[in-house]
Amino acid sequence: MSAKAISEQTGKEFLYKYVCTSAPVQNRFRYASVTAETDWDRLTQEHPWLLTERLVVKPDQLIKRRGKLGLVGIDLDLQGVREWLKTRLMRDATVGKAKGVLKNFLIEPFVPHTQEEEFYVCIYATREGDHVLFHHEGGVEVGDVDAKAQKLMIAVDDTLSEDQVTEQLLTHVPDDKKEVLASFIVGLFNLYEDLYFTYLEINPLVVTQDGVYVLDMAAKIDATADYICKAKWGDVEFPPPFGREAYPEEAYIADLDAKSGASLKLTLLNPRGRIWTMVAGGGASVVYSDTICDLGGVDELANYGEYSGAPSEQQTYDYAKTILSLMTREKHPQGKVLIIGGSIANFTNVAATFKGIVRAIKDFQGPLKEHEVTIFVRRGGPNYQEGLRVMGEVGKTTGIPIHVFGTETHMTAIVGMALGHRPIPNQPPMDAHTANFLLNASNSAVTPATTRTASFSETRTSNDVTPAKKSKAGLPADSLHSIMWPLKNVVTGDWKAAHASSGCNGAKATTLFRKHTKAMVWGMQTRAVQGMMDFDYVCSREEPSVAAMVYPFTGDHKQKFYWGHKEILLPVYKNMADAMKKHPEVDVLISFASLRSAFDSTVEAMQYPQIHTIAIIAEGIPEAQTRKIIKMADEKGVTIIGPATVGGIKPGCFKIGNTGGMLDNILASKLYRPGSVAYVSRSGGMSNELNNIISRTTDGVYEGVAIGGDRYPGSTFMDHILRYQDTPGIKMIVMLGEIGGTEEYKICQGITEGRITKPVVCWCIGTCATMFASEVQFGHAGACANQASETAVAKNQALRDAGAYVPKSFDELGNVIKTVYDELVSNGTIVPAQEVPPPTVPMDYSWARELGLIRKPASFMTSICDERGQELIYAGMPITEVFKEEMGLGGVLGLLWFQRRLPRYACQFIEMCLMVTADHGPAVSGAHNTIVCARAGKDLISSLTSGLLTIGDRFGGALDAAAKQFSKAFDSGMLPMEFVNKMKKDGKLIMGIGHRVKSINNPDMRVQILKDFVKQHFTSTQLLDYALDVEKITTSKKPNLILNVDGFIGVAFVDLLRTCGGFTRDEADEFVEIGALNGIFVLGRSMGFIGHYLDQKRLKQGLYRHPWDDISYVLPEHMSM
Repeated sequence: MSAKAISEQTGKEFLYKYVCTSAPVQNRFRYASVTAETDWDRLTQEHPWLLTERLVVKPDQLIKRRGKLGLVGIDLDLQGVREWLKTRLMRDATVGKAKGVLKNFLIEPFVPHTQEEEFYVCIYATREGDHVLFHHEGGVEVGDVDAKAQKLMIAVDDTLSEDQVTEQLLTHVPDDKKEVLASFIVGLFNLYEDLYFTYLEINPLVVTQDGVYVLDMAAKIDATADYICKAKWGDVEFPPPFGREAYPEEAYIADLDAKSGASLKLTLLNPRGRIWTMVAGGGASVVYSDTICDLGGVDELANYGEYSGAPSEQQTYDYAKTILSLMTREKHPQGKVLIIGGSIANFTNVAATFKGIVRAIKDFQGPLKEHEVTIFVRRGGPNYQEGLRVMGEVGKTTGIPIHVFGTETHMTAIVGMALGHRPIPNQPPMDAHTANFLLNASNSAVTPATTRTASFSETRTSNDVTPAKKSKAGLPADSLHSIMWPLKNVVTGDWKAAHASSGCNGAKATTLFRKHTKAMVWGMQTRAVQGMMDFDYVCSREEPSVAAMVYPFTGDHKQKFYWGHKEILLPVYKNMADAMKKHPEVDVLISFASLRSAFDSTVEAMQYPQIHTIAIIAEGIPEAQTRKIIKMADEKGVTIIGPATVGGIKPGCFKIGNTGGMLDNILASKLYRPGSVAYVSRSGGMSNELNNIISRTTDGVYEGVAIGGDRYPGSTFMDHILRYQDTPGIKMIVMLGEIGGTEEYKICQGITEGRITKPVVCWCIGTCATMFASEVQFGHAGACANQASETAVAKNQALRDAGAYVPKSFDELGNVIKTVYDELVSNGTIVPAQEVPPPTVPMDYSWARELGLIRKPASFMTSICDERGQELIYAGMPITEVFKEEMGLGGVLGLLWFQRRLPRYACQFIEMCLMVTADHGPAVSGAHNTIVCARAGKDLISSLTSGLLTIGDRFGGALDAAAKQFSKAFDSGMLPMEFVNKMKKDGKLIMGIGHRVKSINNPDMRVQILKDFVKQHFTSTQLLDYALDVEKITTSKKPNLILNVDGFIGVAFVDLLRTCGGFTRDEADEFVEIGALNGIFVLGRSMGFIGHYLDQKRLKQGLYRHPWDDISYVLPEHMSM
């Protein structure tokens, strides 16, 4: 959500810190916060004025009208404050319908003043600008300020001056106070804008001869502006509404949400309730809550929440386990139900998100069975069949009752099943897989076909059902006609004047998308672009709808996509100017820019006259920025769809990004050709549900737009309904509104004044809000009623009264649409067209594999590491376990090289080998090469590689050879003397024997350190002992023919592999044979080579040239002559 209430203390802190005014603001930062844990001695030390001044005390918990409720203690000393708090602190209180505990109080200095010195000021945001309300009589008895106050509207991007304030707001203020008040109000307005407030009320604002006093304050800020205002805001705490506790689980989910590109929301309403929800989608989550409350479950509804925006498996798991943990803490005598619902997803891989939920269910299977939890699942979207299959399987394997339904079942039907209002089908019909678009699915000649599922909100009774549970509360058994409201085609009144006053100037295009519309996509959203192209192909467009992409983080290049069966290249530009210049045919921009860059990229796009429509997908754009975009778009005649939207679709013509989901849903909902019904909704997920409902009850969708869930969508319901009214092919209109805002009243006005004459079916979601004791912010930023007229109940009634077709609930929406459609067919307004099968589109390989429809031999095989899941795995061990067990580098090497968890001493030996082989000075060939390369200006990788290439039998590569030679001799039973004599006879060197510097009299301490460790920790050292016997023979001939460090590591490693208990003899020999031991030297010496590279760079050594006097020039005689 965007607008969030802050505490009075936080609001005053912002004001005192950042207000800029010539008016003397008194009592700055003079407030003290009190809770049950407050240490009063410490409090008085921090705020000594508490001991000397008269005080005011009041709760700071978002409670309105505290004075009238007797919740303000006035003109008390400190002892009086403490006495006053004794009867209130940590006591229950009822405010309206909300019951809560008074926990947080604010103490401030008492300001003696008269009634004439009290004023009221309020600033709040609307779509057109910010309104300043001022009344010269403030205080507890201010009354209806909307009716009384002087009002001034400052349009978006306009400024407020002191002259405006004086002339239009301060007309009833004494002259001696006008200057101070004007300066303060202007400063307050600037603060309001700079810190992204959406609401700021001070009542009373006291003005005395000493200056200005802010007594009581209420405020909301735009939480989405955190990335802009973080430096000034700091870490803001958003307290819950009074009557609802702040639970740590809510904070945990909010933290997950903040760290995720997805949306994760959780609000606990009644932790002891028996009805729990886990719903995908901001709009769908509201619909499910509405239905639960409609069916009498409001008192048992435990939570509100939603997950959407393609959360990962881990994020879904974390979300699910939080809910399962909460619902299995207290038993309920009737057991509990969990509703895992959702609309038809546009782009979320349902199976992937369900994996996280399934993991959580498996983890909590014991508590779930103990608490008698029954789970109801309904979902649609990409790969939903696999998701439902997995969910059904976990029910069978765990013994938890899980009832699974897909798109064949009405979205909210599972609520009736869960609450015992409708029977549970034992074997619900279900599509086999998501690959239906590989075939021409349509066999019927006319749409809608008579074989389609009957009205899905209708209860069907057959032999194959489970009897419904006893109902606690039911709906009235009204006939269909009782939920219908006749359309009043009233053609009176001056519509044009009303329309102009609503802000619509009529300058924007009626038709946004055509068969030849070309779009540009901002952002590297290849999946969305491919989806658009597949839609274009199945709609039989001649050319792709996407002309180019803009992505500022790469250079200009081409991106490969499929057009039907063949591959095509699409240009990608670094900057928008080049793209616009080279593609003048483009008139639509689809912006996948992030919330931080969406504003700038949208403003830039509107500089090009060729752009007529912009879809902004990003969620979380600050409202102030959105309003600027809207103002600019209105001036330039550009239609904005969004922000916070999936987009829109015009069947047979064009779709925005991921709208409509994947091709199986496009075909199932017949979105490849136009129908007769147009819709507009806020929610993207619910727009896809409307596609499903409309396709099952009518001849299909003509056009559909999701305007977005923000408080100020770029285009409104009315903008699109008027387009639909003026489009001949559209015969009826469906509008899915929601709680919050007043846009739906313009539709009422349009109907009553005759501007809208086509049948309009309307429903506003969020009817449950009026049943909750405390305010609930739903998933969409705009889904919150600030006054009675903004409630869904009020808007639905107004639409009924105006003559729109309004069902009793969302559950009956399909019935109403079907009845209106059937009437239009019967009177000849709609003539269903012959169904034309669409062309087939091949499935992408990656998606087919995701669905498990194909198999292909892998190009590579690996058995040591898996990075695909939520956690990196080394040879079967999660990386967290590697650190938890403190395995160290040797342990990791054991996992990755030998696929074994080696004994601790073996890991230590590996690490010691790496340490002793790390470097042996700059003179050896590998280090020399690295140094020469570094001094030639080469990079680290090139220099390191140069050094590593010298490793072989002559330098550093003797580990494997020594291990092989000594092992072969020892295993064949050859005596040490026989081995030495044989190697001499064959004219071969004994690898691992000999050193240029070290000798029997000057031993290599590296070998000595390793020998001491091996003798102490290895269970057997047969091969090492054999090699040491060989050393005795070779050093008797020449003192420097010692067992060197390469030879020692080689033979000791063979002993380790053979005797540590982790390998068979064949496995140990295989590791020697494939060259594993040389890897020890390569890995160890790489550290030294990198050290030499860094050393040369640090010393700034120049290009190396070998000196002449160190080269012996030996030329042939005839050349020298």
